[in-house]
Parts: sequence; structure tokens; C-alpha cells
Amino acid sequence: MEDKPKGLRNVLMLGLVSFFTDFSTEMILGVLPTFIVNNLGASRAILGAIEGSSELTSYAFRMISGSLSDKFRKRKIFILIGYGLSTVSKPFFAFASGWLDAFIVRAVDRVGKGVRTAPRDALIADSVSESISGKAFGIHRTIDQLGAIVGPLVAFAILQTMDIQAVFLISLIPGAIAVIILIFLVKEVAIKKLSSSTTIFRNIGDLVKANKPFVILTIITGVFSLGAFNFSFILLRASELGVDQSFIPIVYAVINIAHTVIGIPAGILADKIGKEKVLLISYVIFATSSILMVVSINNVAFAYILATIFGLYVGISETVQRAIIPKYVSTELRGTAYGLYSLVIGVCFFASNITFGFIWDNYNIHMAVVYSVTLSICAIIGMLVFMKNYDKTIPHSSC
Repeated sequence: MEDKPKGLRNVLMLGLVSFFTDFSTEMILGVLPTFIVNNLGASRAILGAIEGSSELTSYAFRMISGSLSDKFRKRKIFILIGYGLSTVSKPFFAFASGWLDAFIVRAVDRVGKGVRTAPRDALIADSVSESISGKAFGIHRTIDQLGAIVGPLVAFAILQTMDIQAVFLISLIPGAIAVIILIFLVKEVAIKKLSSSTTIFRNIGDLVKANKPFVILTIITGVFSLGAFNFSFILLRASELGVDQSFIPIVYAVINIAHTVIGIPAGILADKIGKEKVLLISYVIFATSSILMVVSINNVAFAYILATIFGLYVGISETVQRAIIPKYVSTELRGTAYGLYSLVIGVCFFASNITFGFIWDNYNIHMAVVYSVTLSICAIIGMLVFMKNYDKTIPHSSC
């Protein structure tokens, strides 16, 4: 295949689908952590469990749907099912009377995300050549994250005149637009046929045996994910720093603005200097944001600085960890690769969110940060060793 962006139209359309879905989702996520803790009475540990287990559910389904999309050589149907589930589930947050209700809704939403993500990422990778995969994923993440900026801002506007339940209900509208775009404007890309006897476990076995660098990279990413926490704890910290609950969506918007701004530059830089190097940079930025969580500056402005740095980490890592896989995995197993990669991250991320919340609740935030930074340093060392040995690996053809 020539290094021409013939499939960038598909990337752009999938970006629009993600834009409207993120518009819908991020309306909710900007208020959900404080809603669960303050309105529904959950502890930080429970919040961590909800977020961690919901993400674990998402990552587990990525493994299944990714491998099935390889087997049936169809990506779009799984993407459609996933986006549909997320769209119809989120408004039910409006009827939650306890944290368990919120957990169930969050889990269904994450099932939808899990079903769609690996096939969608594989479809993006299949649509372009590997040499511009960083750019392609950067474009997708940037359009995606524009929705993540608009969503919290709309939630903020709604909260000025209506209650939080209205935010949940109105989220249905942009989600429905995303599904319509997906149905009519996103196209399938032909992929190589696997053996008719192929199963999920056989795909995983073939992937692991033939792709040692991919396996090592997945392990390193798993170690990092064992210490990584999600945005919910940044929002809680912002609340402690004096940000009013009605302004928490603005803090979340700042995270997403930083995420959006860095997406395309990170992808282009990754294509030029190496995706491994840019992923390493994201690990360092995360460790920095973790340390800043315990800096003794108790004012509102610092909360926004913290959110910005954390957003840069998310934007770089979300872009590059997807773009790096086509370098080590051939087309016919990419759905499985994205699924396995996601499953490992999900299991580790689940453990990390619960552990981080538990340590913060039962000891203090300083101990929680030590936990995260220690594992980040281990991952940084692992990535440096990996780069020395494997980042010259010849990429697989994306034809």
C-alpha cells in the first residue's frame, strides 16, 4: 500500500461519531464523580471501584469484539452495537437513587464502549498506512476530544438553570446523532481472511507467538496502568482545592482541552521520532501530574494547572498507545491485538483505581501518589529498555 491517506475520510467520519458520543458522555462524566460521592453518598474507594470495574468491563469486551471482528472480517457492526448501547444507557443516570444504580448504568455504558473500541481502532488502522497511523489516530482523538470539551461546557450551562438529572437526560440527543452518522457515513475496509476454524483463543495464541515485541510492550503498558488513575481523582482534588461543585465540569473541560490540543501534534511527532519515545513522554507527564497532586498550593487556579498537565498526559497516551500497535501486528490480527492490549490495561487500571482510592481514604493522598509514581518509574525504565531492543523493528505491512 502506498503511503497516501486514502482512508482519512473514514477516520474523519469515525471522528465525528466519537465527537457526538463524547459530547454525550462527557456531559455526564464532568459531574458524575461528585454526584456519586456527594449526592449518592459513596466513598472515594467506592468511586474507584465503580470507575475501575466499569473500565474493566469495557476492556474485557474489547477482547471479545476485537477478535470477533477479525474472525468475521467485519468491524462496523460491532462498532454500531457498541455506540448504540452507550447512547441508550446514559440517560438512566437520572433515575439513580444509590451508588449501585449508578454503577449498573455506568457498567452498561462501558460494555458499549468495550464492544466498539477495538473494532473501531482496528478499522482506523486498516484505513491508512502504518507510516501515518500516528497522524490518523491523532486526528481521530482530536475530533473525539472536541466533543469532550463541548460536553462539560454544555453540562455547566444546563446546571445554571436546571438540575443534574437534566444533564443525564439531554445527553441522549448527541448520542443519537453519532449513531446516525455511523450508519450512513462510515465504510468497511476489506481485511485478510483468517482460517474458518479461528477462535478467540487461537487468535490470541497466534498473536503472542508471532509478536514478541507486542507482548513485551503490552506488559510494560500494564505495569504503568497498575499505577495510573483516571480523571475522577483529579476532579476530587480540584474540589478539595476550593473549586465549587457547579464549576467542576469546567475543570473537566480543561482536562479535555489539553487532551484535544495535544492529540494531532503527539501523533505527528510519534510518526517522526518514534511512537515508543512519545509514549515514554506521556509516562513522565503522568508522574509529574501525580506529584503535583500533593503540592501544598491550596487555591483554585492550581486546580486548573493540575487539570491541564493531566490532560496532556491523557491526550498523548490515548493517541500513541493506539497508533503503536500497527507497527508490531499485521492487519488480520489487529482486532485481537487491540482487544488483548486493552484487556491488560483494563485489568491493571481496575486494580489501580481501587488501590489509589483505598490508599487515599485510609492513609492519605501522599501515600497514594507514592504508589502511582513508583509504578510509573518502573514503566519508564521498562520502556527505555524496550526502546533499546525493539524500536527498530520493521513494521508489518498494512496492505
